[in-house]
Amino acid sequence: MSAQQPTRRSILKSAGGLSAALALGAGGVLAGASPAAAVGDGFGLRIVERGEADPRMWYYRFQTNAIGWNPAVNVLLPDDYHWSGGRRYPVLYLFHGGGDGQDFITFDRERIRDWTAGKPLIVVMPDGGRAGWYSNPVNSNTGPRNWETFHIDQLIPWIDANFRTFAEYDGRAVSGFSMGGFGALKYAAKYWGHFASVSSHSGPASLRRDNGLVVHWANATSGALDLAGGTVYGAPFWDEARVNADNPMQRIESYRNKRVFLVAGTSPDPISWFDTANETQVLWGQREFRAALGNAGIDHEWHELPGGHFVRHDMLARDIDGVIARLRKA
Repeated sequence: MSAQQPTRRSILKSAGGLSAALALGAGGVLAGASPAAAVGDGFGLRIVERGEADPRMWYYRFQTNAIGWNPAVNVLLPDDYHWSGGRRYPVLYLFHGGGDGQDFITFDRERIRDWTAGKPLIVVMPDGGRAGWYSNPVNSNTGPRNWETFHIDQLIPWIDANFRTFAEYDGRAVSGFSMGGFGALKYAAKYWGHFASVSSHSGPASLRRDNGLVVHWANATSGALDLAGGTVYGAPFWDEARVNADNPMQRIESYRNKRVFLVAGTSPDPISWFDTANETQVLWGQREFRAALGNAGIDHEWHELPGGHFVRHDMLARDIDGVIARLRKA
């Protein structure tokens, strides 16, 4: 196994402004402090529902022109978070997988509060659709489903404007499970200056292997579950530029100088077609990806473990510790 050794609101008005701030690196712009009562609208997001009674887990639902329904986000705060204090924290964006029952609450069900208790980290867990694939689809027959726009252009600057974060490259990590693991790898490469750490837990890392099986799967699932027959990448003909831009295997240099953490299962349930199809593709795709990283001399940590396509709590706990070690200290 190869392991890695161990602003204000006005500046962040647009994706361009955000990228400019991120390019400043460790000396970048810091988000402004906000008391709880001041968490408000902005960056294309209008709060239509909120829950702020829990001492750590804060909940918001938004109206946004990027998505044709009102997506939500859970924001998990550190135990010692104080709205009036001066301490700022690094942020982990944690993405759920695809399918029915997968949403912004997924990792709360998986005991994310336990894994982060006493740790100096904000964890942001947004909706990503049942089969949104963390993408703006080529076409939708049911209104806008532009998850990439929602996450990158709207949610990230909104979080930085409303919470005590480090609004910079060394202040952010991205991780996810399954479809969310793909989303993490994709965003970390495509938006290089946003995230210093990227992790994929049973997430596909190669779109084109096996004649593009993952692309076909993304198109089929998105069409059935999210887009009413629309597709993420186009069918029968793909938007090749979109596939090239989103394929981790074609963005290897974009992972240089990042913390990269990968997990795959080696023994999916042979009786379950879903488990076998998913984790077999994940395993071989991650092996292909790891080989490319190794050939390029890019550090990465990887784990192949028994079992199939499920969230491994010990690996997520290990990942969170690695994220904290890599990012700017609170």
